[in-house]
Amino acid sequence: MHVVIAPDSFKGSITATDAAEAIAEGWGAIRPHDELHCLPMADGGEGTSNVIEASVPGTRRVATRVLSPAGPAMASWLLLPDGTAVVELAVTSGLPLLTQPDPLGAHTFGFGQQLAVAATHPGVRRVVAALGGSASTDGGVGALTALGVRFLGSGPLRLPLGGSHLVDLTRVDTSRMIPPAPEGVDVLVDVDAPLLGPAGSAAAFAPQKGAKPDEVRLLERGLRTLSAVVGNDGSAPGCGAAGGTAFGLSVLWGGRLVKGSEAIARLTRLDEHAADADLVITGEGRLDAQSFNGKVVGRVSLAAGPSTPLWAVVGQAAPEARSQIAEVVALDELARSAHDAMADPARWLRQAGMHLARRAGPGSNDITRKGA
Repeated sequence: MHVVIAPDSFKGSITATDAAEAIAEGWGAIRPHDELHCLPMADGGEGTSNVIEASVPGTRRVATRVLSPAGPAMASWLLLPDGTAVVELAVTSGLPLLTQPDPLGAHTFGFGQQLAVAATHPGVRRVVAALGGSASTDGGVGALTALGVRFLGSGPLRLPLGGSHLVDLTRVDTSRMIPPAPEGVDVLVDVDAPLLGPAGSAAAFAPQKGAKPDEVRLLERGLRTLSAVVGNDGSAPGCGAAGGTAFGLSVLWGGRLVKGSEAIARLTRLDEHAADADLVITGEGRLDAQSFNGKVVGRVSLAAGPSTPLWAVVGQAAPEARSQIAEVVALDELARSAHDAMADPARWLRQAGMHLARRAGPGSNDITRKGA
C-alpha cells in the first residue's frame, strides 16, 4: 500500500515534519512493507518555510539581522531555485518569540526588513510572504516602515512601532518605498477574516495575543484609522490575517492575497502525490469546522478527492468535524488528556500511527485501492 502522510504542524507542540515522521514510524511498526511518503504541509503560518525547504530541492537559506518584537535577532528566509523568495512572518515577528505577550507594542518591523532584503536580492523574481502566528495587530505598518513607507501623525516624525499608535495616524508617504520584486508579491493567508469588525484582526485575534477588552478596542480604532487614511475598507477576505499585515502589504505594496494552503499545495505537488496514493493521512492540532475553510486538512481532503480514503490524526476533534473524515484519531483521547498529549506529542503520534495501521489490517489489500 502507498500511504501519503501530509499533516500540518500541531501548533505549540510539534512541527509538521516531525509529526509526519512520528506517524510514519508508528504505521511502519505495524505494516513494515507499505510505501510511506511523508509530505509535511502548512497553510502559510508558522513552519511554512521548513515545509517548503523540505519539499523543494535546491532551496537555500539567507540569513539577515532583524529587529523582532523581542529585540535584535538573526533570522533567515528561503531562496528557491526558480527565483522565488519565501519570507515567513512567524520567524521574525511571531508570538512565540516573546516571553510575555505585548499586544499594543508588538510589531512587524523585522518581517519588513526581511522582505526588503528579499525584494532587492539578486536573482529574486517573486516574493512569497507567509503570514500567520503574528504577535502584533499593527496592520503591517511595522513591515511597511522597514520597506521605506512613512506613517505620520500631526508632527514630522514617524509614528512609533506598535498597533496602539495607529490611532494617531494622519497621513502616509510611500515616496521612498522599496518596490516589490519584478514578478510581484504573493501574500499567503490562513484565514478569511476582514480587517475590521467582530470577525476582524483586533476583535477575533488580538485576545489570542494577550489583548484585554479595552486594548482590543484601542487596536480596532487604530486599524479603522489606518483604513480611513489609506482609503480602503479592508473588507477583502484575508485582509485581517496576521494582525492586518495582509491588509497593509496588499493595499500599499501591491501584494496578491493567496490562500496559504493552496500555495503550499502547489509548491509541494500535493495533488500529484495524492493521486498516486492508496491512502492519505493528514492532521493538525484541532479538527473543527474551520479545518475545511482554507486550512491544511481541507486542502488535503480536496487533493484526496472522493476516490482516495482520507484519515486524520489530530490533537483534539470537535464532534461535528469528525463526520467529514473516515477515520480520526484524537491524541487527547489516546493520551487521556490534552496536557499529556502535548507533553510528548511524538510518542502519541507514533501511537496514533500504530492505531491507524491496525485499522488498515495486517495485509496490503485491506483498504480499497483508488479506482478499484
